[in-house]
Amino acid sequence: MAYLSDIEIAQAAKPELITDVAAKLGIEPDDLELYGKYKAKVSRELFNKVKDNKNGKLILVTAITPTPAGEGKTTTSVGLTDGLNKIGKKAAAALREPSLGPSFGIKGGAAGGGYAQVIPMEDINLHFTGDFHAITAAHNLCAAMLDNHL
Repeated sequence: MAYLSDIEIAQAAKPELITDVAAKLGIEPDDLELYGKYKAKVSRELFNKVKDNKNGKLILVTAITPTPAGEGKTTTSVGLTDGLNKIGKKAAAALREPSLGPSFGIKGGAAGGGYAQVIPMEDINLHFTGDFHAITAAHNLCAAMLDNHL
């Protein structure tokens, strides 16, 4: 039996439109800030709409040292979310943009692995929604202003 690599699995997957994924969770299009067809941020106003829901649960996945096979926080989060959806629960994972470590091969790929990964992994490792780029630009501006002042 031949096993597929993470990249082969990712490239063979057919992504769902993020608007369709959001609709399954009851999220209206107006509550999405779209970044193309397959990724989005949810609006801050969405919290006010759902804050009184009684059945919500929050599971935090943090500080997991990856196994030798590479299963870490993202793989655990995506696998758990997929599993909950498989048994009929409405579940979503909120992931932050990875640091630059994954882009330069210092850490894992920050996209999960196997059949529990976020696609397209190329987007995740190269600017995703642009948040880290904005933080870097702000940091560089502050450093330049301080340097100029001194």
